[in-house]
Amino acid sequence: MKTLVPIARGWIGTPYHHQACRRGIGCDCLGLIRGVWAEATGTPPLAVPPYTPDWSEPQGDEALADGLAARLITKPPQVAEPGDVLLFRMRHGAVAKHLGLLTEAGGRPRFIHAYQGHGVIESDLSAPWRRRLVAAYAFPVSTEEE
Repeated sequence: MKTLVPIARGWIGTPYHHQACRRGIGCDCLGLIRGVWAEATGTPPLAVPPYTPDWSEPQGDEALADGLAARLITKPPQVAEPGDVLLFRMRHGAVAKHLGLLTEAGGRPRFIHAYQGHGVIESDLSAPWRRRLVAAYAFPVSTEEE
């Protein structure tokens, strides 16, 4: 869904704030995705239960991957298109729990994400980020948009 990319770019500069989901005020990586989708659809952000910064790590539970797979369309990362959600594993053996939205594919892929210490930024999907990429998800398209 191409409309997601300009909406996500409108979030650039939003400060990082754990569990938040407000453009220009604060968000984390999950809040960014929730907020962009809410803005695109005109619906309230999907409610999520409270979570700590180390959520899922003690249990080794892939809660974020499971939640995304239950709500979005899972696809191989190598066929991700602009507007798709990217899921990253930040350390080898750790649970996957960082999200971004692909903004450009092809020769110089880029993505937008909320990154602690930086806020919402657009980054190159460089080799270090590609090594961390574990899955991609497409938002379901309503019949109105087809």
